[in-house]
Amino acid sequence: MLEARGIWGLITKRADATPDAPMVVDETRTTLTFADYRDAAERAAAGLQDIGVGEGSVVTWILPTTNHAFVLVGALCRLGAIQNPVLPIYRDREVGFIAKQAKPQLLIVPSVYRDFDFEAMAKRVAEGAELLVCDGPIPEGDPSTLDPPPDGTDDPPVRWLFYTSGSTADPKGAQHTDATIMATAKGMAERLQLVSDDRNGLVFPFTHIAGPIWLASGLMVGLRHLIVSAWDPPTTIPFFKEQDVTIAGSGTIFHMGYLTAQREDTSTPLFPKVRCFPGGGAPKPPQLHYDLSKEMGAPILSGYGLTEAPILTMASADDPDESLANTEGGPMPGVDLKLVTLEGKLATPGEEGEIRAKAPQLMKGYLDASLDAEAFDEDGYFRTGDLGRLDDGYIVITGRLKDIIIRKGENISAKEVEDLLFTHPKVADVAVIGLPDPAAGERACAVVVTKNADAISMDEMRDFLKDLGLRMQAIPEQLEIVDALPRNPAGKVLKQDLRKAYSS
Repeated sequence: MLEARGIWGLITKRADATPDAPMVVDETRTTLTFADYRDAAERAAAGLQDIGVGEGSVVTWILPTTNHAFVLVGALCRLGAIQNPVLPIYRDREVGFIAKQAKPQLLIVPSVYRDFDFEAMAKRVAEGAELLVCDGPIPEGDPSTLDPPPDGTDDPPVRWLFYTSGSTADPKGAQHTDATIMATAKGMAERLQLVSDDRNGLVFPFTHIAGPIWLASGLMVGLRHLIVSAWDPPTTIPFFKEQDVTIAGSGTIFHMGYLTAQREDTSTPLFPKVRCFPGGGAPKPPQLHYDLSKEMGAPILSGYGLTEAPILTMASADDPDESLANTEGGPMPGVDLKLVTLEGKLATPGEEGEIRAKAPQLMKGYLDASLDAEAFDEDGYFRTGDLGRLDDGYIVITGRLKDIIIRKGENISAKEVEDLLFTHPKVADVAVIGLPDPAAGERACAVVVTKNADAISMDEMRDFLKDLGLRMQAIPEQLEIVDALPRNPAGKVLKQDLRKAYSS
């Protein structure tokens, strides 16, 4: 496994070691070798340098998962820029907040992607950033004009800024270094036993923090990525089958898609060479692990983490079957977990508590440093806000302190949606809750008390939130109208009662 002080170092070492090996194949079957990738990244770095991007420049970018996005990441690593990948589901509210807080020098977007006009949005919210609309290759220049690459240091600077929707309405910017990304990548490569012959099916947006982690893991071992601009089972699954996928990620919604396709033709293995189904984003249904193992011949190897501290735990193929089905694996190398009960005491083995962590992959704090005091405890452990227990060294997620809903691996702030719905003229009171969903993990449900007898309809709610710029993934999929919300004597909504009422 290759090692280096930074991701650009990994790119150059891998290009030297296996220059002609395929690194990434997109859905058009366009292939980049590791040498192709290094060279394209250098040309793109020169093009970006020509427009003023250099070491320490903040570059916010929103692009679909394509070879061009991979090249952009390499180019920004070569320049030593601070790159801020943004999920393409984000809209005016989130992107505007990010642009205002991160103050990017450059904002890179597609013109239109999945029927949304990103160029128009960028012009509305750019906050003074220069705009680069990119529907194809990154602008190129002469690599001989490049400044020397940044030196690796024992105290690596912040090179990554990832925003996450948490328990507050505003996104939070987690600061990462190449070292935090690479620590996660190395641990994941070890747990998944990645090798150069692997072909990784990458189905989630490359702008997710897991994108650079998979990039680094792939560079370390020399594997091949199979990438798609968007998850579309009728096209994605045949592409993975044709390309002999061995690592088929990366969460419940995708795993269920693979299983559905396999069940359409039980006479032939869908993915004959698949070794495992990596998972994350939300706890999996245990039965899904057993079904995939039986019907597709490989286990789910799931992990647990957050944008602030990615992949704190992860399963290994060597773990017992029961643990693979019912837990999210054991702590990754170097990860120190402690569980603290709601009473503030250290949890005993098997006892529920809030998961807190110290880890080499832990962020270097939020961009808004005022958030750090609440995020870390008195001993320097990051407070995840998630509840769990340790069973024989494996983590079991049991709930959350934070009022968030995890839908298809993405966080939805209940408060954010509630605050917007409260502004609707027909809404007197509202609570947004997460309900179990076999496909999405959770679905958002709005429980609304209306003014007078003028009920709000589902379409009316959806259009209202969409017009306010809320991303589609955060718009509730279920609406319930009630006379009053259940509250305790202090006035707090008893969301557990609502979940019980509407989970059936």
